[in-house]
Amino acid sequence: MIDSRLIYKIFEGFSIQRWNDLIRPFDLVEMDKAAEKMVAAYIIGKYEEMQGHQIDWEWIMYASLFDLLRKIALCDIKSPVQRMIREQYPHEYIRLNEWVLEQYRELIHDDDLFTRFTLYIGQTAGSIRFPKKSELAARVLRAAHKFSSLRELEMVAPVNEEERLTKIRKDLNEDIQPYLDLRGMQLLVTRQRPFDFIMMIEQLRFQTRWNQTPRVPHTSVLGHCFFVACVTLLLMRETKVPLCPKRLFNDFFSALFHDLPEAVTRDIISPVKQATDELPSVVKHIEDEIVRAELVPLMDSYYADELMYFTSDEFKNRVVVRDYDTDEQLIETVDWGTLNRQYNADEFLPVDGRTVRMADHIAAFIEADSSIKYGITSTHLRSGRENILRAYPAETEINGIEIGKLLRLLGENS
Repeated sequence: MIDSRLIYKIFEGFSIQRWNDLIRPFDLVEMDKAAEKMVAAYIIGKYEEMQGHQIDWEWIMYASLFDLLRKIALCDIKSPVQRMIREQYPHEYIRLNEWVLEQYRELIHDDDLFTRFTLYIGQTAGSIRFPKKSELAARVLRAAHKFSSLRELEMVAPVNEEERLTKIRKDLNEDIQPYLDLRGMQLLVTRQRPFDFIMMIEQLRFQTRWNQTPRVPHTSVLGHCFFVACVTLLLMRETKVPLCPKRLFNDFFSALFHDLPEAVTRDIISPVKQATDELPSVVKHIEDEIVRAELVPLMDSYYADELMYFTSDEFKNRVVVRDYDTDEQLIETVDWGTLNRQYNADEFLPVDGRTVRMADHIAAFIEADSSIKYGITSTHLRSGRENILRAYPAETEINGIEIGKLLRLLGENS
């Protein structure tokens, strides 16, 4: 079973402050940066696919997790300092990255996952060459990293004197230049339609989860989405099912975008959603209508249908099948066993929506539980924690995951 300490270690990304040597109009934390980076990577990668290029999405998904783990381990070393160590003291840089791996050796029991982590560290440190098939993926993720850093700089710029920002802006603009051949990057930097879409998604960065109660650390809706995506990735490995590439991709990005409607509807807390029997379906219908009216026009047609597929019935196991009488593509809900036996192939666009739901509940549980154990508690947090435990009795297993047991381990080992 996943080591609960690893999940809590990933959660530390909500506590790492960014740009803390500048005046900041709001909290800028590492988890939010990682989330926006992955949204940008999705957009940039999709534009590369539109031009006929192959993207190693599996590498990008794992790299996003590994990069966050490295940032958590090295949070006290600023990126420019790390770069200087890499360029001027390459041997020490390799040793530093070996030290990072050692911090996680006891937390990652999955040997294949740790091997992937080791390869990623070696590739990004320069001691191991990128596989040919992953070179474009690495450029896409690096471009997304630079763009998300630029967006943060633009957010803090209005409240800082220009003298504080001149060198940072110059260095960042220089860093972006090598990636301007990527079509998606061009559109984002020149503020075309994909930029407007990112701006809408950025609103999730300003929306606080559990907004009705004091809590530490605060978590944004956007950061929560990336945390859920990371947990989903770990849960899918836990099942030992050899997933087809599209299923892994769909699971991760369904998790990343599962709260996308809240960019235009705001977060409606669960007790309110469940105030009446019919209200959840009413809210979902309204969310879908608003998303189609306000968000879909900002998406390129190449990926708009995919994003809508991610956010429609996002917590159900589902596939896309063809109706041979009408030749229409239909979305069907299936159980996990059927999903594995009949639909674990790219052509069916499979999604383990119930696994995404479990990851969402794990995230909510940790958000409540960690604050309670820090001594910041409330009726909302206590009832939220207990309601999640009540929803998953100790013996509960869903989609091949012993979710009841895992939640109780999380409660014990925080």
